[in-house]
Amino acid sequence: MTTSVPRTTTVTDRLVAANRAYAARFTDPGMDAHPVLHVAVVACMDARLDLHAALGLELGDCHTIRNAGGVVTDDTIRSLTISQRALGTRSVVLIHHTGCGLQTLTEDFRHELELEVGQRPAWAVEAFRDVDQDVRQSMQRVRTSPFLPHTDDVRGFVFDVTTGLLREIVPNS
Repeated sequence: MTTSVPRTTTVTDRLVAANRAYAARFTDPGMDAHPVLHVAVVACMDARLDLHAALGLELGDCHTIRNAGGVVTDDTIRSLTISQRALGTRSVVLIHHTGCGLQTLTEDFRHELELEVGQRPAWAVEAFRDVDQDVRQSMQRVRTSPFLPHTDDVRGFVFDVTTGLLREIVPNS
């Protein structure tokens, strides 16, 4: 005789159950992948940033590209290139935030990871100390990418996680 051990409910199980409830009341909005506002937002993956609420966006308004720190990496440029060239975006909004975890890391993180797993990551941590300067660097990476045809409307901001306000960063001249 076998006895079954009850499986512990995981966070993923909870998310799947929530999706079933969502799908039960879901109606096809009838839109395609082209964002209505022709804007791509690049932001940090931090769970404290509710971008749609903070920016007054609705489903279908924008492309949202998120990663650790919201930094503009090669993969971010890849996504922005597809967003602009195939799906019609023209504006880019970059959003970093106060209290970012990347401000507490260094590139030593990669070295420690290599020692632990025996393989060097192909990617850089992109850690930073000065959030304003990192926004400027990200704006510069977007503006100088040869793959992006629309770089005249690129703006960068720092989101304050305690007030919810955006502070615009002036690019380097």
